[in-house]
Parts: sequence; structure tokens; C-alpha cells
Amino acid sequence: METNLIYITVGSMDEAKAIGKELVSSRLAACANIIDNINAIYWWEGEVQDEKEVIVLAKTKESLVSRLIDKVKSIHSYECPCIVSLPIIDGNSAFLDWIREETK
Repeated sequence: METNLIYITVGSMDEAKAIGKELVSSRLAACANIIDNINAIYWWEGEVQDEKEVIVLAKTKESLVSRLIDKVKSIHSYECPCIVSLPIIDGNSAFLDWIREETK
């Protein structure tokens, strides 16, 4: 069973914590890490934007990725949130087993 790292950007620490807590408490992710105070430069609505954002990194199993994405989209404040899934190719097997055990 494969595991995935989900990369999510949000507009505030409060939103990052709310999303992380929701994903973990609903067992859609085994854990979520939050990285605060990043700069995001992107094209939106016809012009370059330069904003502060927060990253949420969630770990889950591949079979839950679609449900996790749907959950994040339902509670995220952005019109078009960044939610991408990256397969975890290798790592500490005990940690990867823990991810699989702690998710639905």
C-alpha cells in the first residue's frame, strides 16, 4: 500500500491548524506539519501576486488522497487552493507503516 505526501498552501496559521486538525481527527492523514511565513509569488486574475502563505504537509495513504482533497477543498478559504499529492517512494519503513496504521 502506497503512501503520499500532500502539499497544501493556505493564507494563515489559523487556517493551517484548522485544516491539519480536521485531516488528522478524521483519520484522513496520520499527521500534518505546518511551515509558517513563506512567500508565494504567483499569477492570479491578470497580475502577479506576492503574498505570505503557510504550508501544510499531510501524510496519508494513497487510497485516501481523493477524499482528503475533497475535504480540504470543502473547508479551504481559497477559490482555487493548491493541493497536490506526491508519492512517497521510499523512507523509514516503520514511519511509513505508522502512516498506514493511523489512517482509515
